[in-house]
Amino acid sequence: MTTPPQPSDPFAAPQGAEPVAAPAPEKKGGLLKKIGGFVVLAIIAAAVKFGLPYVTGDAPIHAKVGECVTVSGAENDPKVDTQPCDSGKADLFKVVQVHDNTFDLTKCGDQLSALAQQLNSDKFVLCLDEVKKK
Repeated sequence: MTTPPQPSDPFAAPQGAEPVAAPAPEKKGGLLKKIGGFVVLAIIAAAVKFGLPYVTGDAPIHAKVGECVTVSGAENDPKVDTQPCDSGKADLFKVVQVHDNTFDLTKCGDQLSALAQQLNSDKFVLCLDEVKKK
C-alpha cells in the first residue's frame, strides 16, 4: 500500500476533491479610517499645545498696570498669580509697566524687577515693584 504524496500547498484539494479557494486577505482599514486617525491626533495635539495650559492654570498671567501679582516656582519657569494688593502675601509685587511683544528685561530699568513670559506667540515683560508689608 502506498501513501499519496503530501500536497505542498496547504489549500490544495486532496486527490479527487474539489479545489478549495484560499481565504481573501483581510483589509486593514481604508483611507477614510487613516484620515480619521490623523484628524483625531491633530485635534489632540492642538488641544494640548493651545488649550491645556489655560485649563491647568499654567498659562502666563498677562497682568495689567496697577494689578498685584505673586511670583513662585523656578526661576526658569515662574508661576504668576494675580492677588489683591492688600492681601499682605509674601513676594507680592505691583505691576508698574507692561511691555508687549518683547523679552527685553532692560525696558524696566534698574529700579524695578522684570519678568518675561511667553505662551505661543504671546510674549511680554512685566515690570514689578515690591509691595511693602504693612
